[in-house]
Amino acid sequence: MVSVLGQHLEFRLSEGGLSDAWRRLAGALAPWYDQIGRQVKRSGVLHADETGWRVNGRTDWLWCFSTRDATFYMINRSRGSPALSKFFTEAFDGVLATDFWPAYNAVACAARQACLPHLFRELDKVSDLPAGRQAGTDQSLLWQAFSRKLGRLLRDAVRLSRREGLSEQQYASRRAHIHKRLDGLMMAPWRNANAERLLGRLERYREALFTFLDHPQVPSDNNHAERQIRPAVIMRKNSPCNRSEQGANVQAIMMSVYRTLKLRGLDPLDTIVAALRQHVSIGTLPPLPPASCSNG
Repeated sequence: MVSVLGQHLEFRLSEGGLSDAWRRLAGALAPWYDQIGRQVKRSGVLHADETGWRVNGRTDWLWCFSTRDATFYMINRSRGSPALSKFFTEAFDGVLATDFWPAYNAVACAARQACLPHLFRELDKVSDLPAGRQAGTDQSLLWQAFSRKLGRLLRDAVRLSRREGLSEQQYASRRAHIHKRLDGLMMAPWRNANAERLLGRLERYREALFTFLDHPQVPSDNNHAERQIRPAVIMRKNSPCNRSEQGANVQAIMMSVYRTLKLRGLDPLDTIVAALRQHVSIGTLPPLPPASCSNG
């Protein structure tokens, strides 16, 4: 960037000057970053995910908290409850959608939705193992029976959530039957190590498996958070991430603002430039723009 600016635009800038410009820009946009954080914590449905991130040569974690029209990134040393406690400073009065990472269990929230595709992948992963890896032929047959029953139950629940041609009474009856089938599956004596391992997960997340059947706005997966964290994963592959905690903070602010503006159907560059004009003129940013009409 320094070379392009210097050679083609005759704009002299050092690497330190460029880094300082990014820091000052992040400082100007910090109120928007804080506002994004407050907005996602007030949402009815919040998706969360995390991935590894390098800061000054050590492994940190990039956390992603996202709604339909806002995404908040946070880089923290911890992949556990200390990081979540920093973000969730009070109980979350909504549905938290996550994968099965145990740290999320420390979050106080109104309800949870566990990502069902993660269970499907577990079923596929074990089923693809040779029979010998499934602890013998008899054990393999037990696993196949368990896998079929659980997979069918999960698929039926996802299909039911579409509510196709069902009255409220019919839907309530079938929803109750889904829960009854899960109870029956969990009470059966499955003498198979892989089945018992998944049964333990079902027991721990019993109340988070079918929340989407009670709340139409809640999906059965956590695909939204995975899609929102993907741009950071691509960036991680093409960069050394950050060389300081200050740089990591700048990274989190800039990514959160850019991603949120994109989710709201706005052009990040045009929106930020217009906001900076007001910031330079009167010393404050305008309010964070809402979603555009074309974006719903």
